[in-house]
Amino acid sequence: MGDRYEICLSGSGGQGLILAGIILAEAAGVHEGKNVAQSQSYGPEARGGASKAEVVISDEEIDYPMATRLDLLLAMNQKSSDSFYFDLKPEGTLVVDSTFVSQTPTTKAICIPFTEIARK
Repeated sequence: MGDRYEICLSGSGGQGLILAGIILAEAAGVHEGKNVAQSQSYGPEARGGASKAEVVISDEEIDYPMATRLDLLLAMNQKSSDSFYFDLKPEGTLVVDSTFVSQTPTTKAICIPFTEIARK
């Protein structure tokens, strides 16, 4: 993993991204013994507004708790993919919900129809 691994879970409010970030941080910190920082931001809307959770995982002490150069970006909608893709490291991994992301900024994106699967 290296010294620092940065993850951004992004999409719309109501998709469970904040909860997923909290669970991911707890799993890495409590169950794997890593140093973890978790932050979140979301729009004022209860559902449908922008939502983002960031998790920084490290073997070393974390000196800055925000994600700046992403190793992994999960984009659950087109706006998130377009907005946060440029924060991804060149060797980073982009995972998109193909239900709502129709144009990926790279051919290396992993496209999974998360919402379609959940509806079924």
